[in-house]
Amino acid sequence: MSTGEHEAGEQRVQDAVRRHARTRAFAKAEDVISAVLSDPGVQEARERVEAAETELGLELCARLQPFQDRYDQAVAAGAPDELAGLCGGKHGRWGRICVLPGGHETSMEEPHWGRNSEGRPIAWVGSAPDDW
Repeated sequence: MSTGEHEAGEQRVQDAVRRHARTRAFAKAEDVISAVLSDPGVQEARERVEAAETELGLELCARLQPFQDRYDQAVAAGAPDELAGLCGGKHGRWGRICVLPGGHETSMEEPHWGRNSEGRPIAWVGSAPDDW
């Protein structure tokens, strides 16, 4: 076996070991996250947050509904320029897309606002990636 072949073989083994370690670490992390999320205290806190977000969403509905209407029109018309100016805040897992203009959280001092996956008005603070 040549030196190059030997080095390539060692590299493949090292890559396989790294992949295996990463897979085990992700599996452990998922187990921990599942355990935390199933805790009754965490579930109660989540329910309270969702209730507060729904209440605030309803309170802001009259004032912020025009932004939802513009969003709906832009989607229906396929207007990417209008959609590009929207806030990046979203909680994709829960079907939320903020329909306010980008930068609103600082200039307008508003939370993110839109509709949840059931179509009800909802307001939230912060953002999470789609797969969170």
